[in-house]
Formats: sequence, structure tokens, C-alpha cells
Amino acid sequence: MQPYSPERRTALVLCGTGAHGAYHAGVLRALEEAGVKIDIVAGHGVGAASAALAAIGGSARLWDEDGVWRSGAAAAFYGWKSPLRASAGLALLLVAALAVLAAFEASGVVAGRRWVAIVPLGIVLLLLLTLTMGSLLTDRAGRGRRRTRGQLWWRLLGAPLDGIRVREAFAGALWQLIRGASPAPSSPMELGRRYAEALTENLGQPGFREIMIVVTDLDARIDLVAALLREPYHREFVAARRGRERGAEIVDFTGPGRDRSLDVIAGALTPPVVCDPHPVTFGVDSYWRGETHRLCDRPGASARLLEELAAAGVTQAILVSGVPREQKPHRLSAPWLDLRRRSAEFLAAAEAAALRDALEMARLRFDSVYMIAPSHNPVGPFDVAGAYDEASDRRQDLTELMTRAYEDAYHQFIEPVVGASGERLAHAEPQ
Repeated sequence: MQPYSPERRTALVLCGTGAHGAYHAGVLRALEEAGVKIDIVAGHGVGAASAALAAIGGSARLWDEDGVWRSGAAAAFYGWKSPLRASAGLALLLVAALAVLAAFEASGVVAGRRWVAIVPLGIVLLLLLTLTMGSLLTDRAGRGRRRTRGQLWWRLLGAPLDGIRVREAFAGALWQLIRGASPAPSSPMELGRRYAEALTENLGQPGFREIMIVVTDLDARIDLVAALLREPYHREFVAARRGRERGAEIVDFTGPGRDRSLDVIAGALTPPVVCDPHPVTFGVDSYWRGETHRLCDRPGASARLLEELAAAGVTQAILVSGVPREQKPHRLSAPWLDLRRRSAEFLAAAEAAALRDALEMARLRFDSVYMIAPSHNPVGPFDVAGAYDEASDRRQDLTELMTRAYEDAYHQFIEPVVGASGERLAHAEPQ
């Protein structure tokens, strides 16, 4: 393993899901303040969205007071779908009505008991109506591009978490950076095209970097690799490869694929199973001939990212993940029972295992590989409102997670690695 050198082609690889994007924000802030040279930003999951902002000099939109992770809007990311939340409220109201009815029965009061008995029935009917209408509306929204199979209620219950708000938040942050004096885009395709064009036109200017994103195509059962690379690396990226149908697995942001850049980012922001996959309709002139495919994240995509980065001429990689590097004895906590927390635990465990495998592979492909990750992080992928830390008996929010990430970047990489190489550092304290 060779020492760090700013002369080498360097990639920053951001991995993780949901709230771990706040960890990316802290690391990005530290690297930018220290003047660390990054040639290409890459990511999967929420790391893809962080990379999209960093590629056009918009990393500050992640940590600013009105940015993605500090504005307060993050507390609504990956919440239960609205019909389910309404149904939960009605269920509690039903329990309260039944308790009142039981009190009437126990007291022997006759007057008004008939009217009280009607209330639970009305709540039950309203509850059924809410679930039915929620399923119908969700099914109607999903049928715009693809047919579905299975019972109607699984449209609502099969993927109970809402991934729309986080997609809208990042789309809004991207639009603020590229809008200029032009009118608002009329569609996600137009916003995606404007983003790709802005990056293409300014590539090589201060703050602008190459980008690579990996997202999983559930229909094709392959990883899609989307990128905007400068020459000669772009030529190698789109070139045919033995044993692979390259046209099926790449999205070139410098070609027709630029219209799908926002769709690729939205797909990466979609955790598997618990959220509805994001549909993307390919162009009729593409390999998929106008088909609509479903995209989502894959926790183990870090290895594929590193493989593609090595082929793109990267010789030095910095991996960033909000998942702790390793667990130690006496760190167990009581497991959660609800689906949201169980899914988060699996995603974090899968990400940690995938990163270990990816690091072993990366050491064979790169001159040097570095890892920035917390030693302890109680905030899980879906803990967007913060989490209670049993180890310290207190709550930790996303602002604190960003501060810890800022410190980790200095202690794990900037001071021992960049500082040891003789590079001048611009030390700055986190706010």
C-alpha cells in the first residue's frame, strides 16, 4: 500500500442509507475545508445524493442551517405512509371509544349509551375507508407506468415507508444550485437534464467533479452504473466489456442518459423492500427500448462502485460510511420489533459486511485505500429525528452526528494521512 499522494486520481466513495447522509455531510465539510483534492465523487444509497451535490460544488447544501439535514425537513424522511399514520390514529381513537363504552356499561348508565355505542362502529368504518382509499390512491399512482400483481392492500402494506419526501428534498437542493434565471423545470426529466448539462459545461472548474452512482435495477436484476467522466475515462466507461452487455448496465450522463440523472438519484435514495421502488422509463433509443424499470438501493453496492472506479483510472480511494467499523463486546442493545427498525438493523449490518469485503478487494485494485467511519454511532438509517444512545444514556441528533463526522475526518484521515504527506491543512472548527 503506497502513501497518500494528491497527484494520484482520487475518488471519494460515500456509502449508506437514510440518516447516514448526515455523516457524509460532516466528512465532506472537513475535506473541503482542509483542501483535500477529490477528482471524482461516487456513492450508492443516500451517498449517491450526497455525491450529486458535491459534484457541482453544492456540498454546503447538506450542512447549512437551511440545508437537507439541518432544516428540520429531515425528520419526515422515510416515515410511515400517510394512510397508515391516519389509520394508526383512528385505531387509537377506537380503543378510547371502546373504553368509554365499557365505562358506560360498568356504571349502568342507560341515557346516551346508544349513541356512544354508535361511535366505535363509525370509527371502524372510517378506518376501513382510510385503508381502502389509501390503497386505491397508491395503486393508481403506481399504475402510471407499470401493471402490478397481488391483492390491492399490499400496495399500501407491502412497502409501508414513504420515500417521496427525501427525494423531493434533494431535488430541491439540486434545483437551488443550478436554476440561475431559468424557469422551474416542468418534469423530473428536465431537472435531470439541466443538472447533467450544468455539470458537463463546468467540469474542470473549481468545485465541479466527475461523478459515479450505482443503483440496482430490480427488473433487469443488475446494477446500473451512472456516471459523468472526463476523457479518456469516459471512453473506457462506455466501451464494450467481455461477458457483459455494457449498454444494459450503464447510464451515461453525457449522452441520452442525462435525462435520467434525477431518476437514478431518486432510485438510489430508495431503500429496498420497505419503500416502493422508483420507476424510470428508459428512452426508446436505449438498450431497454422504452421499458419502465424499478430502481432501488443495494447495501452491498460498494464493491461494484470500487470495481468501476478502478476501471475509470482511480488509484486512490477514500471510503466513507456512517456504520461503525466494528462492534465490541458489551455493546448489545434490545432488538426492536417494528418493521422500520428491523429493516434499519438489517441495512446497517449488510452495509458493514459489504464494506469489509469491498475493502479487501480494493487493496488489490488501488495504490491506497482509506476508510472514514465512526467508532460508535447510535443513529440508524431511519433515525432521521435522532436516536437514544444507550451507551451514554442520552439522545443524539443529526447535527451532533455531523459534528462527530467532521472530527472523524480529521482524526482518521486529514491529520494522520494528508498531514503526513506534507500537504498544508486549513484547520477549521465545526460550527
